[in-house]
Order: sequence, then structure tokens, then C-alpha cells
Amino acid sequence: FILKKVVKQCQRGFLLRDLADICKIINVCAERVSDHPEYARILCDLLQICSLPFLKEKSSDEMSYAAVVTDCVSQMGFLMRIPLPEVRRQICSTVIAFYSRDKHKHRSDGERRDPAVCVSCPEHQVSIRASARSQCITAPSEPAVCFLTEVNCNLMLRAQGAQKICFHMSEGDPSGELLFRSSEILWNLLENGSRQEVTSQLSSSDCIASLKDVFLHLLLKGFRHHERQLRNDLLVLLSLIAEKPGAPLIESGFLKHLTPFLTFPELKSHNPLVRNLKLSFSQEDFEMKKLLLNMIVVLSRDLAVLQLFREGRVMLALMLLVKPSSSAERSRRHRHRWSSRQQEELQLQALSTLSALAPLMLDEYMSCQANTCLLLLLDCCLQDDSFSGRSHGFHGSGGGRRAQLRYCVRVLRSVASVEHEPLLQDLCDQGAIGQLLGESPSDEDAVALEIQTDCLFLLSVLCEGDVHRKELFGTDGVEVLIQYLSLDAALVSSGLGHNKLLLSTVDCLSVCVIVWCVCLCGAQRSPRHMLTPLVSVLLELCESPQAITRLLRWSGERDASAPQLLLHIWRREEEQTGVSRDPHGMITDVKRPIVSRHQDESSSSSSSSHDVSAAVRDVSENLRANIYCIFCKLGFERLSGLSAEDHVTLSIIHRYLDFKVSVCLCEVVQELWSEAAAVVPSDEAALKSVLQVSEAMAESVRSLQQSILGERQQQELQKEQRLYSEIRFTHKQREIAADAWKSYVARTSNYTPANTTQHQTPRRMSQRHSLYRENIAN
Repeated sequence: FILKKVVKQCQRGFLLRDLADICKIINVCAERVSDHPEYARILCDLLQICSLPFLKEKSSDEMSYAAVVTDCVSQMGFLMRIPLPEVRRQICSTVIAFYSRDKHKHRSDGERRDPAVCVSCPEHQVSIRASARSQCITAPSEPAVCFLTEVNCNLMLRAQGAQKICFHMSEGDPSGELLFRSSEILWNLLENGSRQEVTSQLSSSDCIASLKDVFLHLLLKGFRHHERQLRNDLLVLLSLIAEKPGAPLIESGFLKHLTPFLTFPELKSHNPLVRNLKLSFSQEDFEMKKLLLNMIVVLSRDLAVLQLFREGRVMLALMLLVKPSSSAERSRRHRHRWSSRQQEELQLQALSTLSALAPLMLDEYMSCQANTCLLLLLDCCLQDDSFSGRSHGFHGSGGGRRAQLRYCVRVLRSVASVEHEPLLQDLCDQGAIGQLLGESPSDEDAVALEIQTDCLFLLSVLCEGDVHRKELFGTDGVEVLIQYLSLDAALVSSGLGHNKLLLSTVDCLSVCVIVWCVCLCGAQRSPRHMLTPLVSVLLELCESPQAITRLLRWSGERDASAPQLLLHIWRREEEQTGVSRDPHGMITDVKRPIVSRHQDESSSSSSSSHDVSAAVRDVSENLRANIYCIFCKLGFERLSGLSAEDHVTLSIIHRYLDFKVSVCLCEVVQELWSEAAAVVPSDEAALKSVLQVSEAMAESVRSLQQSILGERQQQELQKEQRLYSEIRFTHKQREIAADAWKSYVARTSNYTPANTTQHQTPRRMSQRHSLYRENIAN
């Protein structure tokens, strides 16, 4: 009766000063409830009042009774020992009320609850975890159990909550609510807490063993919809754990049990785990198959796992998924199989998995005749009649047929990048070069450009260092490359991937064909940022004497020769980099004959002696060094077809290396001066001597340029004089012809001023006209 009276008087909540006595009453009731069940109702009522805000009489009660509140809430966790469901449920409801977002309405002014007292105590978290775990068992319909804020998640992780929850997931629970609620809590911890901390706590051998047991139980015996969903959720958790380096997946035996499921149902196995396993091919089973394929990619990062993949024939199972099948073959299959949409999406994901796994398992890749299968799939993708997909799922972006083509070429690129010669030879023997040349998507989007770029990379790898394969590349390949080099320069900066396509084209040019002609044609049309790789390829070709001869015979647009083109590129490069030149291209600053404006800015901004020198960096950032090396191969004399402007530029190129050495020495002197370093007198004299020689060399080059321009002026003047002489001679001849005609007319005509025409007979007139025509002919 007294306890009921206490409950009735405290309906608005307990005062903070009475909380210690209330805790004693609750403990006494908990001790007597096993012998006297009537105390259970009193105990539930007291716990329900505890869910209300604690009341204070003074503003200082919050600080004074903080420890009492902490002890009281902690005692609630120990009340979970009472084997009565209604008491446990009420404890969980009380604890949940502490973190409920619903604002409590205050019954009186000045009376409120301080939530910080309950939230910030680590001891309080013990009771929360115990209460939440009990609520998972006894009150599955309560949705607020799994709702955890970021603060709560971090506090639970600090108390190793994820690991402790995982330990109890494999415990027997006929209702299945413990497993379901535990999974929900783990997912909330992943979403609201630190993902790295959660995976770190779950990466222990005990946690992985517990998750393994639960996953196998659900996979083999779970048949309800929510059990399959929970199975997939656990598989995602295991995938996240597998991403963490050093996770003991092999040591715990998880991978040994998982491997048979990776190849099911593509391969038949006598393993007891999969012997009686049957899939319903539902959406949940389809999601599980995709998660298993993703698990292969994650696990392949650990080389120790590859041996288990070899024993489990994972490569063969992937090839069976990838293998193209006709509609007749699909109709002959068992009716309980993946649908066409699911099969296509699994095929794309299997191709994506192969691109990561095949380079690590080349022997198994070759033994499965994977090249044949992929080339057959490539051929099917290029046909428009019987093999058209519908672009399903994440991997189907860009269209079904193009998505298959994209991932097929990506797998071939990944295995070819290893440069395994037997594999490359097998590809060539099966006609891969011809198939790749025939692949030219008509669209110009990012997917099509990626496919073309990968094809060019494949051709470069296949044809490198083999003359016979270059012959197979042939004129068809050259036409394709010329087409790619003729792209509009504005597309390079479009962001779709045309820049990668051009770089792959240049790389393919340098490997697949003798490309001096194509490179020179491309240099005439390409933008500035593409000239560097093209000129680099020309420099490599100049190592062959035959290439130099052909280079000198080349003639491009407007009958421009190769030296003229290179000199034009040099002048354009100097103009864009801001090198000081006069309108005729002559040296204006003999102390800095080849220094650009960008180099001056870099030298002024460089403040550390550890920075790369601006003169050295300039060599790698512009084309002049490569052009100088090409002219060293071609020679600086007896280059036909050069104008005076070309000879002026050529004189600078001839002394480029000497000028570059002087620029480097100037930077050395400047750096020593900036660091206030004393120079040995002999070194100082040597530096001055070298700089003087450099200035004298620049003066001699400028004199040579002036003489070249003077000779051109003399030649132009002589040409002009010859032209005027020809004009005068022409006028003189015309005057002589006019005088001769007048003399002839005076000698041969009987001209009188009056009536001349009247006395002329027609016969006499015809004779005169015939004589006139004869004189004109002579």
C-alpha cells in the first residue's frame, strides 16, 4: 500500500533529492519480485516514472545530484537480471525515453530534466547497451531501439560496442530478433559512427567466426524473405571487413567456406555446403550473387587468397558467366535460372571482376581459353543483329552492346598490360589485331572514346617489337590513326576524353607503324600541347639513318619540308614563351639569348636552393630541346629550301646547347649572390671567362644573322634591278618595233595626203595587205 501511494504521489516525476531513496526502493522490489510477483507491477510503475524528466527544486540540483543520477541509471542495467519480460521491456522503454527526440512537456515552471547528465557518462552507456540488447529480444516491435545518433554511436564504439554485439550474434535465439536487431545496430554504427573503427572492431577472429556462422546458417537454412535480406546485409559487412588489410579471413576459415559459394551455381561441386543448396533465383539471390562477385574483387587484393581461388576454380566460373550464349542455348537451359536481364548484368559484373583478377591469375586465364571467349564476345558485340543488350544495372552505362564491348576491351587491356608474351601471341594468332581495327563506334561520347583509347593501347602492346604484327596492322591501321589525328583541336579540351585518345594514337603511331610521315602531318595540324609527344616520336625515329633520309625527302602542305616545319614550330614556341626577338627573328639580348619570359618569372619566384632550376625545368616544358636534337641528326648545313628567316632561326638552334650552358651558369652566379656565398677567385675568373665567351658567341650569331639578312637584302635588290632591266629592255624592244614599222610603211607605201585611197585598185590593196602579213610573220 505504501509503495502504491509513492507511485501515485510521484506521477509527475521524481525529485532529484529523492532519487537515491527511489533507487533503494527499486532494488528492494527487484530482490523480492522472484518470491512475490505482485512487486513486478510496482517495479514497472516506478521504472515508468523514471522515464519522465527528473525534477529539481534549486538551480544547483543539476550539479549536486549528477553522480546520483548516473548511479541510478546504471542500476537500471543491472535490473536486466530479473527474468520477467514485462520488467525488461519497461527498462528498455525507460532507457529509450532518455534519448527520444520527442520533447517532454514540463509540468511546472522551473522543473525540467537535464539530458546531459545521462548522456555524457560512460557508466550510463553500459546500461544503454544492456537495455538495447534486451529490447532486441523482448520487444522487437519497438523501432526506436536501432535509432542511434552520432554521439551515441561514437560512445558505443569507444566502449567496443560493435565487437561485443557481434560476439552475441551467433547465440541461439528461436525468434531471430536478436540477430536482426544486432545487424540493425551494426549498420547504424557504420552509418552514424566511424566506419574505420567499426571494421577495426569487427576484424578480430572471434567476430569473423561469429559472422561466418550466422551467414552460413542463413544461407543454408534461411528461406524467408527477411532472412535472405539479412544474409545479404551480413555479406556486405563481411565485404567491408575484407577491405581492411590484415583481416584474418583465411585464419578464421571464412574463405575456405565461402569459396564454394563464389562458383555456385555455375560449377557443380561435391562440397557438403553446396551439395544440397538450392537457389530460388529471386531478387535477393541475385543481389547475393552480385555481392559475391564484388567479394572476389575485394579479396583479390590479398595474394594469399589466390591459391584458394585456384583450388575453387573461380576463373572458370567467371568465364562461364562471361561466355556469350545464343537465344536457343538460353531456351534449352533449366527454367529456374537467371532472367535475361539478370544474366546480362551478371555478365557485365563478371567482366569487371575479370579485369581485376585475370592479371593475377594468368595461368588459369590461359587454361580456360579466356582469349577465345573474349574475342568471341567482342565479335558478338560488333554485330547488330543477334546480340543487343538493354543496359541494365550500374555496369550497363552507355548502352547494352556498348557496355559489353567496353568491359570486354577493358579485360583485354588489363591482361595485355602485363606483357605476357604467350598471351599476346595467342591474341594475335586469333586475329585480335583485325578485330580491334574494325571496332570504331560512331558516337563521340565518353564511353565510345574510352573504348577507342583502350583499343589503341591494346594495338600498341601487341605490335611493339614485332615486325610481323606491324604488317598485320597494315594500311587499314594507318588510315584509322590518320583519322584520329585529324580530330578537331577544339575537342581536346572538351573533357570527354579526346586528349587521352590523341595520346594513345601517338603512342600507337610510335609502335605500330613507321610513323615519320604521319607524325609530320600531325605536327602541321595539331595544337601546341600535342606537339611535344609528336616531336618526341620524331626524335626517336631519327635514330635510324633510313628514317633521316625519308625525313629530308618529306613534303607537306604548301610544299613545306621537314626542316622548314621544325623551324616554324621553333619560332612559334619562342613567341608563345616570350623569348626576346626582333621582327626579323634576330637576337636582341646577347646576355640572355634564349631565356623566355616564363623562365624569368620562375627564376624570380624560386626562393629555395632545393627547387629545380628554371633553366633545367625549361628543357622539359618546351619543344626546343627536342628540335635541337633532331637537327643534330639532320645536320645544320645543306638543308635545301630554307628562306633567310629560316637560316636566322637555324643559327640560334645551332648554338642552343652553348646558350643553355651559359644560362645555367648565370643561374649559378645568381644563386650564389642571393645566398651571399663567397666564390674562390679561380672559380670566379672561370665563370667570368665562360660568360664572356657566351656573350661573344651571341654577338657572333647576331652578326651572322645580320649578314644573312644583308645578303637577303642584296639578293632582293639584285632581283629588283634585274626586273627593272627586263622592263627597260621590253620597252626598248617595243620602241624599236614601232620605229621599224613606221620605216616599213614609209618605204613600201605610195602614200599621198589627198585622194590616196581613191586611186588604189583592189589588186594593189590586196598586194599591200599580203606584204604586211609577211613582215609581221618575219
